[in-house]
Amino acid sequence: MTVRVVTDSTADLPNNIVQDLGITVVPLLVHIDDETFEDGVTISTEGFYNLLCTENVFPKTSAPSSGMFIEAYERLAQATDEIISLHISTRLSAAYAAALVARNGIEAPCRIEVIDSLSASIGLGLLVVQAATMAGEGRSLDDIMRVTEASIPLTQFFGVLDTLEYLHKGGRIGTAVSFVGSMLKLKPILCLHQGIAHPVERIRGREQALDRLCEMVGSYGPISHLAVAYTTDEAEMERFASRLSQFFPSGKMLRSRCGATIGSYLGPGALGVALIQAPGDMVSPPV
Repeated sequence: MTVRVVTDSTADLPNNIVQDLGITVVPLLVHIDDETFEDGVTISTEGFYNLLCTENVFPKTSAPSSGMFIEAYERLAQATDEIISLHISTRLSAAYAAALVARNGIEAPCRIEVIDSLSASIGLGLLVVQAATMAGEGRSLDDIMRVTEASIPLTQFFGVLDTLEYLHKGGRIGTAVSFVGSMLKLKPILCLHQGIAHPVERIRGREQALDRLCEMVGSYGPISHLAVAYTTDEAEMERFASRLSQFFPSGKMLRSRCGATIGSYLGPGALGVALIQAPGDMVSPPV
């Protein structure tokens, strides 16, 4: 039977891709004041950013319960006996740990492989799309596992933020916490390295930051997959995608909007790009 693919809502995949590739998405929880929402289920992305930009809120998030994963696995086990479950870095969320507990808790005779992507947002999303595409082609679980594990160290994610305030308040900034408070006129560029958010550079001016981000993408050589994402400015994302077309065909780029979980930490005005390098072309992250 066809291998089924599970991920969590931090993969920031558009609904049409989720549906077309048969991906199951388990939502993280977003806490705003005294209310709790399921990312992408009981709060829409548009509704979330309306709150974020107008109500001056600083949301908190939490991982899905193991019960949410058990429900997803047992439902899928009615149609398959093999599942690959890809999740946000364990250094950023407990979603992976909850998935492991669920794997050991289901009663159905189903092989479930749970993978820590060491990434987030569209970095995770690219790995999920790659796995789901292979599953749709009828590839074996072992084959999908092999390719996915080889792709993880080749996956890079970068973001240009307007502020580090949301990452700081959410406790997800890692070593970048040392520069909180010094960002008034500087635009931070962050990357994910070994599953943790790190500052790469601080650039004076938005356009200069985007110039630098474009240079960084170009430094990675041949690219097999590329994605761009935004929180609140879709037009800027499209302009940036046009610039990146010198490195990767625009028509093949995955375009997305960061959901409520990732948006809680990136904040308004954020722009992200992720890529998977072609095998054999790996270079060291710029940290």
